[in-house]
Amino acid sequence: MSQPTEVRLIASSGYPHDVAIAARGCAWLKHHGYHVNNPDVLARRYLRFGGTDAERLADLHAIGTGPARELTLAVRGGYGLGRLLDRIEFGRIAEQASASGTPIVGHSDFTAFQLAYLAKAGGVSFAGPMLLADFGEEHVDSFMWRHFEGILHAPVHDIEVVAPQVAAPATVEGTLWGGNLAMLCTLLGTPYMPDIDGGILFLEDINEPPYRVERMLLQLLHAGVLAQQQAIVLGDFSNYRTTDYDNGYNMDAVFDYVREQLRIPVLTGLPFGHCPRKLTLPVGGNARLTARADGFVLSLSGYPTL
Repeated sequence: MSQPTEVRLIASSGYPHDVAIAARGCAWLKHHGYHVNNPDVLARRYLRFGGTDAERLADLHAIGTGPARELTLAVRGGYGLGRLLDRIEFGRIAEQASASGTPIVGHSDFTAFQLAYLAKAGGVSFAGPMLLADFGEEHVDSFMWRHFEGILHAPVHDIEVVAPQVAAPATVEGTLWGGNLAMLCTLLGTPYMPDIDGGILFLEDINEPPYRVERMLLQLLHAGVLAQQQAIVLGDFSNYRTTDYDNGYNMDAVFDYVREQLRIPVLTGLPFGHCPRKLTLPVGGNARLTARADGFVLSLSGYPTL
């Protein structure tokens, strides 16, 4: 019988809103060959955060200090990483993670760490599932689990997405990066925003109506970020409401408008975001994107594995 993969939890943003969900996530991972070695972080509370700033900073600085090939997994998103960015020793974390071969996985507010990690140290991490939102679900999504296991255990991972596209067929290659749209915008003008030229940018968000998504995309457009990329790939934008005042202005209208402003492919349908059916994507890894009328293929490489 093989040894279980050790898991180090990172409570760098919010605390678990339901301890039963957290316990269910730990139990599910254990049943599937993963052992959570620091469940004590789940009990921490400070204001709306998963611990004091010092405790949460210590979580991040402990990445890569455990057993070789230890998986680092974010507990949840919410808010909190922005308070820590100027105190995180990204170079130290990158050295430790590289030496121990630890993949780092999370999304939502964790996007702030991932992009800063890439900008300051060239560190590659994974935008992917978290303990509460994914492994703590009553029914863990089989698509999510298949791709999570697939990419973490192979140096190359191919993804085929079937979704009708407006963009013309194209093939591009570059650094894959991105994550939560709102978090990306909070990093503009700071040292924690990666300067990626010729990349493939993926984006998602939740609770943001179309006009606010457009406003953030235009912020990235006017800052010159979008035009620097070879392609934009849009994931899940959900849990929002439109009103009669929107008068037919919806998320598709937003994406069509952004396409009109750019000369690069803007693709939709990426299974990623605040949704059960999500991919695990290497932030800072290499990607080859082949787009066609009925969807696209992503070939991924250049990331740590278990």
